[in-house]
Amino acid sequence: MISADLNIILPEIILAVYAMVALVGAVYTAQNKIAPVLVWVTAALFVAMALMIGTSDAPAQTAFNGMFIDDGFARFAKVVILGGAAAVLVMSQGYMQQKGLLNFEYPLLIALAAVGMMMMVSAGNLMSLYMGLELQSLSLYVVASLRRDSAKSTEAGMKYFVLGALSSGLLLYGSSLIYGFAGTTQFSGIIEAAGHGHLPVGLLIGLVLLISGLAFKVSAVPFHMWTPDVYEGSPTPVTAFFATAPKVAAMALFARVMFDAFGHAIPDWSQVVALISVLSMFLGAIAAIGQRDIKRLMAYSSIAHMGYALMGLAAGTVLGVQAMLIYMAIYVTMNIGTFAFILSMERDGQPVTDIDSLGMYAKREPGKALAMLVLLFSLAGVPPLVGFFGKFYVLRAAYEAGLAWLAIAGVVASVIGAFYYIRIVYFMYFGEDRDDALNGGKSPVLQLFLMGSALIMVIGVVNLFGIEAVAQAAAVTLVE
Repeated sequence: MISADLNIILPEIILAVYAMVALVGAVYTAQNKIAPVLVWVTAALFVAMALMIGTSDAPAQTAFNGMFIDDGFARFAKVVILGGAAAVLVMSQGYMQQKGLLNFEYPLLIALAAVGMMMMVSAGNLMSLYMGLELQSLSLYVVASLRRDSAKSTEAGMKYFVLGALSSGLLLYGSSLIYGFAGTTQFSGIIEAAGHGHLPVGLLIGLVLLISGLAFKVSAVPFHMWTPDVYEGSPTPVTAFFATAPKVAAMALFARVMFDAFGHAIPDWSQVVALISVLSMFLGAIAAIGQRDIKRLMAYSSIAHMGYALMGLAAGTVLGVQAMLIYMAIYVTMNIGTFAFILSMERDGQPVTDIDSLGMYAKREPGKALAMLVLLFSLAGVPPLVGFFGKFYVLRAAYEAGLAWLAIAGVVASVIGAFYYIRIVYFMYFGEDRDDALNGGKSPVLQLFLMGSALIMVIGVVNLFGIEAVAQAAAVTLVE
């Protein structure tokens, strides 16, 4: 029994053991001297685990009496999480070394965060959910304040920690109410106790508190307040990580809880998720317009994008979950390329995040400017780029689920949001050519990720690299 359970959670065990052994080994040996090696080894291990999980053809199975679920949905999310984490780690090495931030703890904290995320998407119990969530969160609190000599970075870590503790409290209180009314923490038991039709008041209050805690993790309105400050204050590679893998994990966990534990009460939670979705889309679209710092702008962009992803979840259908998975995979790819560009924004060796500094950038770096233009248009959902198809899927899912008003709101928010993406393009191609122009950022690794992401946005329009069918199979294992 135990050996079968351990076999199911083998990828998580491998990553956790690696992180702990490497941590002890680094402390007693060369410490920060082996940090670059640890970055590449950790990234390689992420890719190996993603291949191991992605090529598995095992049927849906559970471990530890249903506390851990290994199904197509979890595998899809894990592959995206590990792929995104590996890409960000490789991208970040040059920046972290240059700024003296490449401590041996950095890749190992990312590895532990990845273990937490993998636990989150496979949770089948409120206790395993919380365990995965806190492992991820505690690791992220530390990496947010990695730049200890910076007041902004320390403030970012502190804000994230304090507000994260608040969200954990909401989540725990909701979980305790659900346990009190359902008599179990197991998702399969909660869905039976909930019955069909509307939820009892106690379970409904517990569900609302649970949704509040999860909304914080995906930085959805009104629990978004930490996002701009943490994105701006954290070292840029850490911001890139926040904007990719943890978002996928939190969104997948959101879907897991809603369908596995409350799948018979979709009308009850669909309204709440739809409201959070529309608020996130509009706040993200409108608040980003006044931003001059590109990291803060990307923070509001991520709030809006989580609103679109939640639109798929609000539909409460197989198509909705499929649309959400497709959207998150595309979102991660776009963000990796965008942050590769942001990491390359330098002046005399110092990082620059002011969008005014991009004046006439296309004249000096036409290739990079064109790649960034493609990514920005894709983020805005301009056809025929891949980003358009991500939005098309969630809008279609909402419309077919009878949420036409939400789909219309999504289109309006998308049009508003296009302004701040196009403004960056305007600066790059028609802005004022400044004396203090950007003059650094020649890293071949960053250029590879930037050009690769932009290329995917163009080539992917043919068949989305077959992701539709994989996402549909993953959605079916969760919803049906």
